[in-house]
Amino acid sequence: MPSLYQDHERCQELSSPNLFNFSISVFIVVGILVSYLPQHYKIISRRSSRGLSPMFVLLGTVSGTASIANILTLPESTRDMGCCREISRFACAAALLGIAQIGVQWSCFFFIMMLFLIFFPRNAQNFEDDDENMPTWKEAIVVLALSLTFFIFAFLGSVIFVYAVPSHLRGWANFLGVLGTCLAAIQYIPQIITTWRLQAVGSLSVPMMCIQTPGSFVFAASLAVRLGTGGWSAWGLFILTGCLQGCLLGMSLWFLYRDSMAQKLGPENGASGLSNRYGNTGSRIAGEDGENEQTPLIGNVRAEGER
Repeated sequence: MPSLYQDHERCQELSSPNLFNFSISVFIVVGILVSYLPQHYKIISRRSSRGLSPMFVLLGTVSGTASIANILTLPESTRDMGCCREISRFACAAALLGIAQIGVQWSCFFFIMMLFLIFFPRNAQNFEDDDENMPTWKEAIVVLALSLTFFIFAFLGSVIFVYAVPSHLRGWANFLGVLGTCLAAIQYIPQIITTWRLQAVGSLSVPMMCIQTPGSFVFAASLAVRLGTGGWSAWGLFILTGCLQGCLLGMSLWFLYRDSMAQKLGPENGASGLSNRYGNTGSRIAGEDGENEQTPLIGNVRAEGER
């Protein structure tokens, strides 16, 4: 059995793509990319990933890897990819937009993981009151190592099932989908805990969550239309993710509102000043050596080398 089989009836259906559905799918792809840009920008502009939970980053990266591997190995997806041999390029592109959507999402979150590592803050000892809540740079390295390990596992496993044991391909795809869903179910729990402990948003992007929370449900509906009930393991992930991200968004908006009111009251009226230390402003907190939370991990490594 070939890895990319053709269903002529399905191929004939894909040969005449619906322009409205195509436009919506393209809009979703662009929307996914745009929704992650505020998070990328915030980490880079603050030069710190402080406020992001290492477990949140790890689970999100692994979940995204499982999700892209899931949709690439689903028989419905391999069937549509096989049709690209006999339909036009435009029709092929329209048929594979569902895969492109998940691929863009995985790429964007993988980039967040890289930024988390590059701009990992050091000198956590300068934050005496919440030092126990701060992750170490070793945890950041573990996030990278485990993310790459799972990527290799998913890639090799998919190749084996696609070419060696295609009769069990759906089982493998569903395993990846269920794994991605389970990880998504707990992905936001570490971040919710971290945000609650810090009592601030930190480097977490509220605009990103404002876009993605409703976008998750739109994305899930788009995949459900393309894959049907048989692709539940792909679109079910995004329904669950949207619900959990909505909880984190509500918490973050409350902290921003609280800090805004505290700034208006001023320190003489009992304002805690949390927004200046942990909030969205990215203000610096100097330590004994004059450095601050925005000093990234790579800067630390470079400084050590110069010494």
